[in-house]
Amino acid sequence: MPELPETETIARDLDAALRGAVIRTVNVARADVVRGTPIDRPETPHFIGSPLTRVFRRAKAIVLEFATGDRLVVVPRFTGALLLSRDPHADRHPYCCVQFLLTDGQSLQYVDVRRLGTVSLLMPDEYRTWDASLGPEPLDPALTAERFSGILRGSSRAVKSVLMDQKRLAGVGNIYANEALWHSGIRPARRASAVTRAEAARLLDALREILTASIALRGTTFRDFQDAYGGRGGYARELKVYGRGGAACLRCGETLQETHRLEGRSTVWCRSCQR
Repeated sequence: MPELPETETIARDLDAALRGAVIRTVNVARADVVRGTPIDRPETPHFIGSPLTRVFRRAKAIVLEFATGDRLVVVPRFTGALLLSRDPHADRHPYCCVQFLLTDGQSLQYVDVRRLGTVSLLMPDEYRTWDASLGPEPLDPALTAERFSGILRGSSRAVKSVLMDQKRLAGVGNIYANEALWHSGIRPARRASAVTRAEAARLLDALREILTASIALRGTTFRDFQDAYGGRGGYARELKVYGRGGAACLRCGETLQETHRLEGRSTVWCRSCQR
């Protein structure tokens, strides 16, 4: 599913294209992706007719913020995408769930083959509650190595599970947790509370380096991820362990191990150089 680099790529694309734009109409084709307040009824969508002040990312969500203070929060999950078209006559995507028509003729569609993603309209108080439920952002300079170490020391769960827990650290998913743990030489199943301060600092540095590099390459696409224009991310060729179970470790040559025991997701590691 789209993680921090992928949702950051989408948010940056949309912010550049839509800041100051105005939505005039909302068409909901698949209401099961809409959570909470309906967004296509005249009495509820305060954001219609209000300028978009910015589009940004929080955790794995894309947030569209309006001058009213309302926010549309889109969580793409596995197969969701926000696709922007400048052609006012473009056909609706066959898997379109929600379409936003803008006054300048552009069209923004939330498409989702499996319809596991969500679109939520949050009023200011609702947004603050949601935001407060999430952990710090790994790229935020306010997240110091000491604070990050405290997050890990506060849990006896596997360190990989803690990295992916959005209430403890926002935006990191399976791909980048695998990669950062390999880069920092830490075994994914180790108890987070057993990670030393020095190791935690090394892990945070690795995580930031990998996330930044992936953003520069517009994320990772294996199958489903698309940017706002339908393009693919280019970071897959840089992956060192994710998707390489059974291959040779690029650092020591040992065969990479793979299991699905942690969170039911693919975990790949080197038993020789990750401790």
